[in-house]
Amino acid sequence: MKITDARVIVCSPGRNFVTLKLVTEDGVSGLGDATVNGRELAVASYLTDHVVPLLIGRDARRIEDTWQYLYKGAYWRRGPITMAAIGAVDTALWDIRGKSLDTPVYQLLGGASRDAVLVYGHANGATIEETVAAVARYVKLGYTAVRAQCGIPGLAQAYGVGRGDRYYEPAEQGMPPEHLWSSERYLGFVPTLFTRLRAEFGDELHFLHDVHHRLTPIEAARLGKALEPYHLFWLEDPVPAELQEGFRLIRQHTTTPLAVGEVFNTVYDCHRLIEEQLIDYIRATVVHAGGISHLRKIAALAELYHVRTGCHGATDLSPVCMAAALHFDLSVHNFGIQEYMTHTAETDRVFPHSYRFEAGVMHPGDAPGLGVDIDEALAARYPYERAYLPTTRKLDGTVHSW
Repeated sequence: MKITDARVIVCSPGRNFVTLKLVTEDGVSGLGDATVNGRELAVASYLTDHVVPLLIGRDARRIEDTWQYLYKGAYWRRGPITMAAIGAVDTALWDIRGKSLDTPVYQLLGGASRDAVLVYGHANGATIEETVAAVARYVKLGYTAVRAQCGIPGLAQAYGVGRGDRYYEPAEQGMPPEHLWSSERYLGFVPTLFTRLRAEFGDELHFLHDVHHRLTPIEAARLGKALEPYHLFWLEDPVPAELQEGFRLIRQHTTTPLAVGEVFNTVYDCHRLIEEQLIDYIRATVVHAGGISHLRKIAALAELYHVRTGCHGATDLSPVCMAAALHFDLSVHNFGIQEYMTHTAETDRVFPHSYRFEAGVMHPGDAPGLGVDIDEALAARYPYERAYLPTTRKLDGTVHSW
């Protein structure tokens, strides 16, 4: 099963996506997502100019060997561009393997460990009342877990407050927008949001909240402690995680569960967090963590230390990555929850898929491979559009973590 064709497809059906399509001499094709939000063309070039020439003639069945070849063979390892490219190749090879054996990918990963995958949706609003209304809409749709974000009084923009009811897309065309931030105002306000949400929805609904790397460890510890009465499912990305030791300080002060990892690229970014049990959920995702093969290794390490998975699943990941994540989620024993944000109708038409949502859970479906395809003719009607994520500054003008 030699690879005879490999091409990179960049399209923008509502937002930019980078997709790798591999085809074998048997005519079997596989897809991999390689999207890096705001840096799409960098990974497209990495694939087209450096990786694709290495794939032609390789045996598509040698998935692990190809992963090691691309990771160790380049010498310059890790980083979001390299690992997204490797992740796309790896995912496409798993897709091919499933199709060639006429079985869904999760069956190749040991079969299902559960009947379906618990997911959470994103509820947000400019005010507490709007957020309450958004949560109610998700509950009506059948969700039992909801991430709640809200505008902060005195700040014009707040992370997680989108322009639509069902999905949040922060990237914008043109130069990066700049948002003002105040940790002090945020810390004083967030507990009032969850006081209201618990009063409105009771104790059974799972609530999650994303800090988005905005705090220092001691500030995050203060927030985690303040939120303990509301027993969050998790507090996500409380601090920038380059300093893994920072989570040790947070852990000393709060029992609120901690989740991190959507920007991680390898197990080396999180092994200390896992081995010292400084987090409760690892949020690395298929595309940015080197594909299904490497994400399975991260999950295996995490299982030893009672850390569960919670893969990133925002709209900057295409339906190809969403499908791959669901196969992974269904198979691993230490699964926790899956983020799920609905794509635009245009995106769903470009990427027809077999995965489905019902009553707060999802299933990847039983189509061979990943169960997702790409309509290349339709994709060509949505050319790339330059877009950037925002930049955040403190009230005094200092650049801050977005």
